[in-house]
Amino acid sequence: MRSSKRSSVAVRAGLMAGAGFAAFMAVPAAAQTAGDEEADAEAAATAAGETGNGNLITVTARRREERLIDVPISVTSFSGDQLENLGAVDITEVAQFTPNVTLEPSRATNSTLSAFIRGIGQQDPVSGFEQGVGIYLDDVYLNRPQAAVLEIYDVERIEVLRGPQGTLYGRNTIGGAVKYVSRRLPQDAAFKAKASYGTYNLAEGVVTASVPVNDLIRVGGSVARLSRGGFGDNLTLGVENYNKDIWAGRASFEMGGYGEPGFIRIQGDYTKDKSNPRGGHRLITGYVTGAPVLDNVYDTRGGLADPEQEVESYGVSMQAELELGGGFTFRSISAWRKDDSSTPIDFDALATVDFDVPGVYLNEQLSQELQVLYDNGGPLTGLIGAYYLDAQADTLFESRLYTSLPTLLPQLTGFTAALVDTETYAVFADATLDITDRISISAGGRYTWDRRDADITKQNYILGGSGAFGAQGIVIGTDTDFEGSAEFEKFTPRASISFKPTPDHNIYASYSKGFKGGGFDPRGVGANAPDLNSDTIVSDDEVAAFLSFEPEQVDSYEIGYKGSLADGRVSIAVAGFYADYTDVQIPGSEACVVAGVPTFCGTVTNAGKATFKGIEFEGSARLGAGFSLSGSVGYIDAEYDEYITNIGATPTDVSQYREVQNTPKWTGSATLAYNAPIGNGDLYAGASATYRGKTFQFEIPNPYLDQDGFALFNADIVYTLPGGRVTIGLHGKNLFDKRYKTSGYPFMAADPTTGELLPLTAAAAPVLAATCPAGTYTVGEIYPALGCEGTLTTFYGNPREVFLTVGFKL
Repeated sequence: MRSSKRSSVAVRAGLMAGAGFAAFMAVPAAAQTAGDEEADAEAAATAAGETGNGNLITVTARRREERLIDVPISVTSFSGDQLENLGAVDITEVAQFTPNVTLEPSRATNSTLSAFIRGIGQQDPVSGFEQGVGIYLDDVYLNRPQAAVLEIYDVERIEVLRGPQGTLYGRNTIGGAVKYVSRRLPQDAAFKAKASYGTYNLAEGVVTASVPVNDLIRVGGSVARLSRGGFGDNLTLGVENYNKDIWAGRASFEMGGYGEPGFIRIQGDYTKDKSNPRGGHRLITGYVTGAPVLDNVYDTRGGLADPEQEVESYGVSMQAELELGGGFTFRSISAWRKDDSSTPIDFDALATVDFDVPGVYLNEQLSQELQVLYDNGGPLTGLIGAYYLDAQADTLFESRLYTSLPTLLPQLTGFTAALVDTETYAVFADATLDITDRISISAGGRYTWDRRDADITKQNYILGGSGAFGAQGIVIGTDTDFEGSAEFEKFTPRASISFKPTPDHNIYASYSKGFKGGGFDPRGVGANAPDLNSDTIVSDDEVAAFLSFEPEQVDSYEIGYKGSLADGRVSIAVAGFYADYTDVQIPGSEACVVAGVPTFCGTVTNAGKATFKGIEFEGSARLGAGFSLSGSVGYIDAEYDEYITNIGATPTDVSQYREVQNTPKWTGSATLAYNAPIGNGDLYAGASATYRGKTFQFEIPNPYLDQDGFALFNADIVYTLPGGRVTIGLHGKNLFDKRYKTSGYPFMAADPTTGELLPLTAAAAPVLAATCPAGTYTVGEIYPALGCEGTLTTFYGNPREVFLTVGFKL
């Protein structure tokens, strides 16, 4: 059934795109102003040293173009010029300069994204778990985190929206949204090329070209080659660790715009990542092999090389706009995307098979959005729309564990196949009314129907595995054999009021609701489902109830001020927020024994209630003589009010022992820049400092994995030669070569209530010795919960990098 559904997705994508195109072409032509193009050009011209004037910055946070200062939402916008001056490589770098935001590559990958905004997010990439922060590529929602670490090239701007965006952006934007907006093609023929070379053999090149076919049609595209040597080595496999090997491209066909009665863009993109598997750094000596902790934190000993690491993603989208007259505009956004990832994750980071996880992620999605916008220059503006998403997310992985009888059972292999389909419908509306010249109110709502179908298999093998990753073994037990579905409905409203004493000052208050979809635990063990009605038979409904979890939701309140002062030389934005976060989904897994077989079990529940409150400040100032200063500060007090977990068979509130993950209490940044004409050219020079407070990698604190507060320092020099065609830049990142942890894997014995790592007791030592006879364990020291070597493995952010860029354009 799954294969037939998958094969029909591409057909339906073509039908929906064709329907959208037909609807667009069928609407009678009407005169279109050039306002969109002028606003785009204005935003593109806003360089790093020019952002002191909020009047110049245009965003689309409310799905229509507005001045940043007018938007009653916390938004940070980075223009393409800013990102180029900063030497930004991928989308994660904007988090350094945005308060209360975490964007990082997920554990053991280069391209899977972990995103958190104001305490809400998700770092588990397995199908069945939804993101808490929406990622948008040219207004197309990326349903899965795989391949979502977007490389920055040919970008118009990146917007980071903080707080729930459930009305205008829908499900899974409960924490916020990140929008990647690529450049539209210019009217005239254009050519650009940029090359970079730096430390660790960084060698990158991007070529962009476009040409008008006639007065109406333009075609263009970009090709990017992104490569870098490793920061360390895999000492077992003999390959580089933390390297980069990526090819990417984008092609566009555009028709209309620039004063024509309509605009249509058909765009395709492709990315292939052949980087080596990213191996973790062990923080403890191996209990069996005695392998010591390596000196270089970027080195690893992981021996798993099956399957070959590869990420391939591609998609096609069509965007169409047409002004209908009378202030109405019709917009259609059609898209189809697909990405396949294969990855060998060596949890124990050793050559031996102690806890190895080969896996594949296969994702496909089809989406269609229709909007009608209204703006007739009067006091009322707004939009209505409808959205549809059909997505499939398949995750297959094995868990290869060391056993106590290596001569008879070389390894015990657990296999999980989680095949999850999502179908979503939504209708939404939003409007703003200017009551007076100074006071405006906005209100909107979105109603979402969400259906989730899951097919979950969890089996155990000996003498091999499932056959999906190598040799076929013998099945010794099936923990889960489940097919089921669930439907959810949710209304997510928003409302705000703004008071503008002058056009350059905006005081606002807002309320918004967001939600993240429910589903089924892909790692859940159906065999553990309780017999709820005591009839001695565990029914399918009881298994479904055991594996399922409900949507989580947040109610967020915000007050803020945005202002442009001193004739536009100074701009500031201050916001205070309070969020009531309920039915919090806590995905995780832990070591367990099922029918006498050691394995690990999913532990997903709607365990939590939390309260978040904080303050954010962003500001910039042109100091004169070419100097400018910009910065941000974020503070968040994030606490669980309730966190229910089963201790034995007893539900217990352990909130006093839990932390909100990936949410430092303090974040901040400061950039001092100099921008002035020199020698008939233009010079930009900037120095930046960024700070992140202590970060807990998981809800359970872990002294080995959690990262204390740290600061990073960057510097950039960019000179544009006379004539503006050639640009030379020198960029330095993490100049003081700080080592900082970003994620990790902990599978050591811990107290189920406090989460503290347990010391081995004299009573438990004989049991551990029988389970792992080759290991050496000491009473009073921590010990493994799964496997015998002990898994405490971490991953680090990039070390110091220095690179030179040369750009040329015609």
